[in-house]
Amino acid sequence: MEKIPSFTINHDKLLPGIYVSRRDSVGHEEVTTFDIRMKAPGREPAIHPGALHTIEHLAATYLRNHPQWKDRIIYWGPMGCLTGNYLLMRGHLEPADILPLMQETFRFISTFEGEVPGTASRDCGNHLLHDLPMAQWESARYLEVLAHATQANLCYPL
Repeated sequence: MEKIPSFTINHDKLLPGIYVSRRDSVGHEEVTTFDIRMKAPGREPAIHPGALHTIEHLAATYLRNHPQWKDRIIYWGPMGCLTGNYLLMRGHLEPADILPLMQETFRFISTFEGEVPGTASRDCGNHLLHDLPMAQWESARYLEVLAHATQANLCYPL
């Protein structure tokens, strides 16, 4: 079986950042899949599942309600390796296009107070697996990466 493109990225050199994972044509539109990489794979501990689950709930809610971007958001969800998230958006976009949006999103998560949306048993298949303090900590840490992002954080390594 042929390797899928995301398994051909050199994860030994991959830094936290925002990357274009793929682009797909859907009808007459293009969909950009972003790799929202929060951890250096294999070199940093993965994000705890409870924190990543909370990040998923808060980011998806924030993005789908964003006044400027909500109509372009298709999907936000965690990576199986627990080192980041995938964001699918309508349009041909580059990491620099969404850098301010990701800064807003992770600032929102890092300072969020109150009840995390969708955490009642009737709303979520694993409503007990949430960790807001760790989601805030991981988000604040990732915000530092985004605040100082260079090409190395926006373009996949060779």
